[in-house]
This record gives sequence, structure tokens and C-alpha cells, in this order.
Amino acid sequence: MSIKARVLSLFISVNDENKRVQKEKLELDVNGVVDDKFYAKNPNRLILITSTDAYSMAKDSGIELEYGSLGENILIDNNINDLTIGSQFKIGDLVFEITQNCTLCKGLSNIDPKLPDILKYDRGIFAKAVGNGLVKTDDSVII
Repeated sequence: MSIKARVLSLFISVNDENKRVQKEKLELDVNGVVDDKFYAKNPNRLILITSTDAYSMAKDSGIELEYGSLGENILIDNNINDLTIGSQFKIGDLVFEITQNCTLCKGLSNIDPKLPDILKYDRGIFAKAVGNGLVKTDDSVII
């Protein structure tokens, strides 16, 4: 196992708001991100991990986005989209398992109609925590 990336930012979604709230740490368990409005909803879409590559792709196409705009819970500084479903990795001391590649949602076209095509395969991955623990800004992502 080696360090593949670092956590740059952490976000949650709160009830009745489309805006993401930035956090210094997230509490996670097998049901997802505690206090996130999607907690314990869809078991394959519990935690969205996105890399800065997605933001760079948008920027290269003339779309400036603030971190958190893509709906991620965890923003990292290197792309891990090449990992397959079922692959496990660690962020800090917590083990994660990839549940699916991120599918596109209509929210992206609300930002810009071109965004779904730009990020079709590169928005990020969904994962679940294998146990309970905290993820903090600057934690290492270990593959």
C-alpha cells in the first residue's frame, strides 16, 4: 500500500439546502456520513469522493466551480477513478470500499448544460465505510 492522494476538503449536504457545508472532519460509519442529508439512504451512494481532476476538466472547458459544487463529501488531490467496484482503500485509519462509479445527475446540468458530458466518466466514485471513524482534511488516501 502506498499514499496515492490527500484529502483537500470535506463537505456535507444539509436538509432543505442544495448548498454544501464545508467541514474540517467528517464522522463516518457503515451508513455513510453522519449528519449528511443522504445518511443511510442508498447503500451504493453513501459517500462521494471526487478529485481535483474533475474541477480541472470543467475549468479547461470554461466552467469555473467552487469545491463542493460537484456534490462530493470528500475532495482529494489525485484521481482514483481507475479503482474497480469492490476495491478497498484507506483514508486516514478508515477503510472504504468502492460501491459504484458516480453516475450523472440532473444537478450538474443546472450548473452548466455542458457539465454532464464533460464529467461523464470522471466526476468521482461512490464508496462506503467498512467501519466507523473520522476523516480529516489532509488525511492520506492509501491504496
